[in-house]
Amino acid sequence: MLSKSFKTNLLLSLFVGCLILANILGTKITTLFGIRVSVGIFFVPVLFLVTDIIADVYGKKKAQEFVVMGLIVMVITLVMTFFAIILPPNPTWGNQAAFELIFGASLRMIIASIIAFMLSQFHDVWAFDFLKKKTKGKHLWLRNNLSTIVSQAIDTTIFMFIAFYHITPKFDVPFIISLIIPYWLFKVAFSILDTPLCYLGVKWLKKN
Repeated sequence: MLSKSFKTNLLLSLFVGCLILANILGTKITTLFGIRVSVGIFFVPVLFLVTDIIADVYGKKKAQEFVVMGLIVMVITLVMTFFAIILPPNPTWGNQAAFELIFGASLRMIIASIIAFMLSQFHDVWAFDFLKKKTKGKHLWLRNNLSTIVSQAIDTTIFMFIAFYHITPKFDVPFIISLIIPYWLFKVAFSILDTPLCYLGVKWLKKN
């Protein structure tokens, strides 16, 4: 049977893995139900799910540790991506332009992600803990969804403006807002759908 510490480390691995994937793969845009979205949308809800599970079982401090570890990984990713781009390519390697195009575009997204991630995740942990105290540990579904929905709005708004504002003249304030609303609604839908996973995760982590 898995120990509680192993389960916690497994959740941390999932948290960090999804964080990296959201940044690396997030430059690709796909279409869901006729709406343009980044493929990173599939990973972001997992981040909030994991911190909610950790916060419910261990408390606010442990969940904040997850966020800090995630921030450290993101900063390292940003620095190493920058150096990977500026290092001169070997003459036999002819993919520098494509490499710069893909990973250079992700630099601004990583910076946007770092700021949005930090503010939204710390808010989510705080809000989850606040609601847990107010409900005296009851109604997990309420604190899971309410804290995440508000935090996702913070995350989406900050990320969109930092990552895309005026990358072309088309990306003005009204256009950015038009991107934020459907993107956030997708995240809200994912948050509601993963509520059973939050209950299962808490039960799984608490079980000895």
